[in-house]
Amino acid sequence: MIPVGTNLPTRRIAWMNYLIILVTIAVWIQVEGAGVDPMRLAATICNFGMVPGEITHVAPIGLAVPLGRGLACVVDNDPINILTPLFSIFLHGSWAHLLGNMLFLWVFGRGIEDTMGPVRYLAFYLICGIVACLAQIASSPGSPVPTVGASGAISGVMGAFLLLYPNVRVKMFFFIILADVRAWIVLIYWFLLQLFEGIATSGQMGSEFSSGVAVWAHVGGFVTGLLLIKFFTSRGAVAAPFRRG
Repeated sequence: MIPVGTNLPTRRIAWMNYLIILVTIAVWIQVEGAGVDPMRLAATICNFGMVPGEITHVAPIGLAVPLGRGLACVVDNDPINILTPLFSIFLHGSWAHLLGNMLFLWVFGRGIEDTMGPVRYLAFYLICGIVACLAQIASSPGSPVPTVGASGAISGVMGAFLLLYPNVRVKMFFFIILADVRAWIVLIYWFLLQLFEGIATSGQMGSEFSSGVAVWAHVGGFVTGLLLIKFFTSRGAVAAPFRRG
């Protein structure tokens, strides 16, 4: 199930949304080396990814987590760790991870920026991403597994979209079929998948490593978007034919 667009009109170019996408892609290429060198990719994820156990100081110093053949991430007490919830928003683990996240941001982010303006949208995006990281920390405070990706921040954008534009039609690819589906169906279905997976893996140390998905970050980001959207926009900025109610 892949979103490719919506029928929501916008009043202006969502240049901040496009800038976030470009910066995220630039970080992937320039900082992470586009994943070409496994050693460089692992080092970046380990050094700048968000490790819950390093922030809470629950994971023992020196504990090693495998990141691939012959590669491991070792828990440390570097002062930069406190900034990793912010850094991790712009890091990704693979091309598929990056492109999947950027597609969701391109589809849902433009309409949300249109209701906020670029500066508020950037603040909203970053806050959702950081709170999403905090939710992941709360779910597994002792985890030594690095977490990276924009999906927590994008989940906040999706939560905001659900509240503002539940009746917008989203173009979705189902295998080879393209269908128009109301946003509330797409977004609630997606959220429930994250929630149920989080509950199913709750208490399993390193579950985000084995599954490859930090689902509680998704849940936390989505709920944050729902709660904060009213503080970042006004009803008059919402496209009237598509707004809730």
